[in-house]
This record gives sequence, C-alpha cells and structure tokens, in this order.
Amino acid sequence: MNASTISVRAIDQPGAWRAPQVPPPLSLYVHFPWCARKCPYCDFNSHAQSERGPEAAQLRSRYLQALREDLESALPTVWGRTVHSVFFGGGTPSLMTGEQVDSLLCNIRALLPLAPDCEITLEANPGTMEAQRFRDFRQAGVNRLSLGIQSFDDGKLARLGRIHNARQAVRAAEQAKREFERFNLDLMWALPDQSVQQAEDDLRRALDIAPPHLSLYQLTIEPNTVFAKFPPALPDEDLAFEMQQRLQHLAGLSGYRHYEVSAYAQPGHTCVHNLNYWTFGDYLGIGAGAHTKLTLADGIVRQERFSRPESYLDHAAERRFVSGQHTVAFGELPFEFMLNALRLTEGVPAALFAERTGVPLSAISRALNTAEARGLLEPDPTRIRATELGLRFLNDLQSLFLPRPIRR
Repeated sequence: MNASTISVRAIDQPGAWRAPQVPPPLSLYVHFPWCARKCPYCDFNSHAQSERGPEAAQLRSRYLQALREDLESALPTVWGRTVHSVFFGGGTPSLMTGEQVDSLLCNIRALLPLAPDCEITLEANPGTMEAQRFRDFRQAGVNRLSLGIQSFDDGKLARLGRIHNARQAVRAAEQAKREFERFNLDLMWALPDQSVQQAEDDLRRALDIAPPHLSLYQLTIEPNTVFAKFPPALPDEDLAFEMQQRLQHLAGLSGYRHYEVSAYAQPGHTCVHNLNYWTFGDYLGIGAGAHTKLTLADGIVRQERFSRPESYLDHAAERRFVSGQHTVAFGELPFEFMLNALRLTEGVPAALFAERTGVPLSAISRALNTAEARGLLEPDPTRIRATELGLRFLNDLQSLFLPRPIRR
C-alpha cells in the first residue's frame, strides 16, 4: 500500500458530511451537440450535422425547447441561487443564429437569477462566423467569445481537420476584437510534425491580435478518436516540453499571466466560468451529455444528461433528462478537489479545501507532506500550490490524493 495516499477512515463514515455554510458559486453550462465536421482529435460529445433545410431546422428547434424544459426540471436543485457565469459549449454553438441564442438567454433569465456582471461565453468556429453573426450574438447578451483558432498555418489546420483556413482565422479574430471587449483564442501546440519555431509563429500571430485571453492546449491523442485509430507523428516528449517552455515565456513577455495549466490572461480577463470549475465550484449542465456538480444538503452530487442528441430528445419528450446520478463518496472528494485546484499556477487558499469539500484538511495531511517532500508542492501551510516540478508532473501530484481502501 502506498503510504502517500490519503486515509479516508475518518471521513468515509455515515454522518461525516458537513455541508458548507455558504454554497459555492454556481455556473450554468449549455451544450450544443452539433458541428459542421467532426475533427479527428476531438473526443467531445459533438456530432457532425450536414443536413440543411427544414429537417435540420426542426431538429434544432426541438432541441432548444428541450433545453428550456431541462432547465425547468433542474430548478429545484438550484432554487434561489445566483448564476455567475453561463457558457455555451459544444459542438459548435456558433451554428445557432443570434435569434436562437437570444431566445435561450431569455429563457435562462426567466428561470434563474443572473449576477449583474454575469460572464456569458459562447464558443465559436471561425469557419461559421461572419460580421453580422458576431453582432447578433453580442446583441443577444453574449459578452465573451471563445474562438477555436487552433493554428494559423493552413497545412496544420488541414491536418487537424478544421473547416477554416488561416485567413478566416485572422478575420474572425479581428472581428471578435471589434465586437467584444472580452474574447479568447484557442491555440493548439505539439501538432503533427510541428517544430518549435512553427509553434512560436502561431502564438506570435495570435499576440499580434492581442486577445484578452489565450488558451494554449497541447494536442494529445484521446481514445475513440480518428487520431487514436490512425495516430499522426507528434513531437516527442522533450520537444513538446521545449515548445511549452518557449510559449510560456513568449506569452509572459507579452503581458499575459499564466494562471492555469493551459490558460493565459491579460490583467482582469481571467475566465470566470473555468475558474469556478478549477476552484471546485458548482455547475449545472443542460443539454445532451452535459455534466452537473452540485453541493446539496446531504452531499456533493454529480449528474450526466443523456448523451446522444437523439436519445436526449427522445427522453425529453418524457421530461426525463438525467441518465445517471451519484453522490460523490467522501473519500473521493480530496482527489476531485485536487484534480481541479492543482491546475492553477497560484494554487488556492488551504482553507478552500474544507470549505468546498466538507472534508477537514487534516485528512490529507499525509499526502500533502509527501508531495512537499518530493518537491511537488510549495511548503506553505496557508496555500495549496504546485511547484514548477509539480506542474510538469501534474498527474503524479494529483494521484497522491487518490483514496486508498480502508482496512477492516
């Protein structure tokens, strides 16, 4: 048995749960499951929809109605709580019209109280955007756009199966800058046959546009994707690490704070929605395959909606949306918390652990000490924060907080 893992004997007992006096912040995630084309690296719950005409329009209309009914059915679990961020993800939510997004947001506002400064983000594909659509989304109430650029290199975009080219990427990013004070550009690195210089060139083109927020993701091969079946030649581990170091340095020189493993922001532009995930806040997810995490009086509950759009709509006709639900075992809460919080480069206050999990910090003291001894955690009793070494070997650090079986 690994001595570094946590002991859950004291916390995995009936009655051990202590609900927080103040519930965590609440976010809303809305899933749009369709996209123009499924990318070969994508393992998200997204489905290519090539249909045009009345059948596709009717299907989307049914789906938008189901989203409202889904939200209505979930209201008892979040009654009276204020929503601090809304995120339209997918799939490609920018395939919706401005009128459809406006209708969705009107329904959301009618059912849930939104904070006055609520962040409302919509993911967009540069290949589906034009100037009027940007304006329509902004007028509907979207105040933050997230553009899936991935690369500014036509060859790399073709290898990734993207439907846009570099010219469209630049045009969409510049239009986002004209219409939105807050917007994010997604870039990927360690692409097939990519050099360090090519990765830097992609970032420099993004920096020329000066987005308030950047997301820089390493391409990894995920199960059940086309790339898993037909793996491309990716940079080796040493080359990928060199890319990561160079990109971090370049972003830092340009005034971006590296605040999460893959996230960089200019001052005042961190992503409220994602920060809520990483600090173990609550979120309600509606739509096909959406996930929910809620802190209730008797424990922290996770839910999942029916995944395939057809199944989701079939069950929606019966006012059934949740395909699975479970209360997280107390012994699993430390790992779930650390899986998120340790991604933040500045960590979290140590007091937040007990506040968000209901588990005393003393329950993980052995794992904390082991992580510090290995140089993976900073030796600061007031803060839980990974060292540079801990961020590089994040999976190893997070695994120290896995529960171990209780010996009887």
